[in-house]
Amino acid sequence: MLGFGKKIVKSRYVILTIAVLLLIPSVIGFLNTKINYDILYYLPDDIETMQGQDILLQDFGKGAYGIFVCDDLSEKEQIKMHDDVLAVEHVSDVISYSALTSGEIPMELMPEEIQDVFTSKDGTGCLMFIFFDSTSSSEETMQAISDIRAIAQKRCLLSSMAAVVTDTKQLVQDQTPIYTAIAVALALIVLFLTMDSFIVPILFLVDIGISIVYNLGTNFIQGEISFITMALVAILQLAVTMDYSIFLYHSYVEQKGNFEDKRDAMAHAIAATITSVSGSSLTTIAGFLAMCFMTFTLGLDMGIVMAKGVVLGVICCVTVLPALILIFDKAIEKTKHRALKLNANGLSKFLGKHYIAAAILIMLLWIPAIYGYNKIDVYYKLDTSLPATLESVQANTALENDYDISSVSMVLVSKDLSSKNTKEMLSEIEDVDGVNFALGLDSVVGSLVPQEILPDDLTSTLESDNYKLLIISSEYQVATDEINNQCSEISEIIKKYDSTAMLIGEAPATKDLIDITDRDFKVVSLVSIGAIFLLILFVLKSFSLPVILVSVVELAIYINMAISGYTGTTLPFIASICVGTIQLGATIDYAILLTNRYKVERIAGHNKHEAVDIAVRTSVNSVFSSAIGFFAATVGVAVFSDIDLISSICLLLSRGALLSMVIVLTLLPALLLVFDKVIVWTTTDMKVCRERRKSAQGEHAHQV
Repeated sequence: MLGFGKKIVKSRYVILTIAVLLLIPSVIGFLNTKINYDILYYLPDDIETMQGQDILLQDFGKGAYGIFVCDDLSEKEQIKMHDDVLAVEHVSDVISYSALTSGEIPMELMPEEIQDVFTSKDGTGCLMFIFFDSTSSSEETMQAISDIRAIAQKRCLLSSMAAVVTDTKQLVQDQTPIYTAIAVALALIVLFLTMDSFIVPILFLVDIGISIVYNLGTNFIQGEISFITMALVAILQLAVTMDYSIFLYHSYVEQKGNFEDKRDAMAHAIAATITSVSGSSLTTIAGFLAMCFMTFTLGLDMGIVMAKGVVLGVICCVTVLPALILIFDKAIEKTKHRALKLNANGLSKFLGKHYIAAAILIMLLWIPAIYGYNKIDVYYKLDTSLPATLESVQANTALENDYDISSVSMVLVSKDLSSKNTKEMLSEIEDVDGVNFALGLDSVVGSLVPQEILPDDLTSTLESDNYKLLIISSEYQVATDEINNQCSEISEIIKKYDSTAMLIGEAPATKDLIDITDRDFKVVSLVSIGAIFLLILFVLKSFSLPVILVSVVELAIYINMAISGYTGTTLPFIASICVGTIQLGATIDYAILLTNRYKVERIAGHNKHEAVDIAVRTSVNSVFSSAIGFFAATVGVAVFSDIDLISSICLLLSRGALLSMVIVLTLLPALLLVFDKVIVWTTTDMKVCRERRKSAQGEHAHQV
């Protein structure tokens, strides 16, 4: 590694030039990477709801859909609004009163249930069903929604998953630059306090910024990434890779005391950093990669991007950052100041005296932690995470209040199903608790309205060459137990009439999401714990230490999540899945750092109390700097972001970093003291401690 360090030092100007030039293709790649704002898109392709969406697009030319809620429009204005919306590019069909009648059939002739579908409870409003020829997350659909809103001019509101996606996109684009700047500012403040130069923090952020741009640019290879990944990637990469820069600089300062030439000092610092950071980064990478085992492929999306960011952060730390530090070494020396340092003498002495009580406290903390953890409530309804002032959220509220419609699903049945059986099926569906109406072409056709007089556009809207399309309205909200039970009951009904029938839409897809992510949470937790356990076993060469270290950080995770349970905070489902994995992968390093120093001191001949005392005193500032930096990078996002999906994750991560720090610095030393004998006998490179113990016992026996 020393040879590699010397090459980096020698080529520092070339490396910095190449690093800057590589920003150009990275920016181009970033600008050409599509951002997907539809979370349901990441459901597995082989489930029925996703297959049904594909059929809807292929057979009917329909992807996204929504409901247009209008107030105080005359019949003439309704017809004009229908025509204007239908003329919008990428709007494939509009079902409204005028679509049913061509403006020629009086509404009074329509079945009463059909009249109820298109008018509000007080009779002053009307609604239209709008279908788009592309998916909810496509640029075409989002542009069409913007065009429809321009036509409506606040007289009508568009309720749909696509509208929620459109508003989410705008919110993310508006807020991401702001809270990223806040994260950078807070991280700078922390670094100014904990580093001994005002220039060094700036160089750190330049280096990390370069690695973030590389990460964003290389996402082009994937084709697209989720908006959640996009919103968090810069923040998390800053938070988890800051440690590597701090370690390199501290190592460089230490080596400068051993070498007259700063270039020699940096070469040795690079070699030391590679050895230390490579092991440290592996636990973080393992935590992110564990998310790739989710069936819900948002985990794969986030896992790959975040793990790639850590790898790029390490590479830049040992190549770009050394070049920057050497080039600006004089400026660093001129801006030196006294860094904030913590004195842990009192803490280490207290723990040395009361370690048994501290160990007992650990066991007792698990009780409220597990209880509070099991009280956590999560939500899956995606617009819950958005501000109530957004148009899509207002539209959903108006639809629920004025029409008793909280969710809309669709059914695809074979076109060969007879009209009689279709009507019977629709009748059974309408009898299901919470169903407002079940609408299909067979609902409209009757003795007063023969199919021959219906517009051809309406017929093609509700029938294809292979399928009939039925629309079902429910008074139950998405992601509730009521709607999930309702979806199950409707599925049983439609399968009775047509075994190939499919129930699709936001409500059934969200039901699938709940079932899938419940399994994913268990899988991700087991994979992350297992992978990190094995890494610690390899790094520390011990069978007992992985159990102790993982247990300590898992306690911090459980306490973190339990706080949400005790405060009654409802969390977005994705937070409960990824936060524990990220917190474990990112903060287990605190425990490894302290434990490794304990091992070194025990092997050097110190007794367990002396070893733990030295480990706590020498590790406290590194752990503090790392945790407070992680906290600073994420807490600003938690406070500022209006998207609860983003702010909740960052709040949990910022709180988790502090909790991990406290647990590691207080309770881990107690466990090392309690289990010292077990650790010595189960750690391969502590053989010298065992021999020393046997020798001491032999001398004692001889004296006796």
